[in-house]
Amino acid sequence: MTTMRVSQKGWVVIPAHLREKYNIRPGDEVAIVDYGGVLSIVPLPEDPIKAASGMLKGEPSLTEALLEERAKERARER
Repeated sequence: MTTMRVSQKGWVVIPAHLREKYNIRPGDEVAIVDYGGVLSIVPLPEDPIKAASGMLKGEPSLTEALLEERAKERARER
């Protein structure tokens, strides 16, 4: 665990080893997230659409699963 001290102005310095680990560079944006008593610093991607692209590849299609389930239900009703 790394501890930091908050300055008079409310600034917190992210240690170099964590900036390197999470690829945080000067000018990058981060979000401060309040999880009900826990604050998290979350690096924001430059292009969120590009960063999220392909996240669900390889997973089963939920649409296909829903259509299959509905077809089974219709068959049972007959």
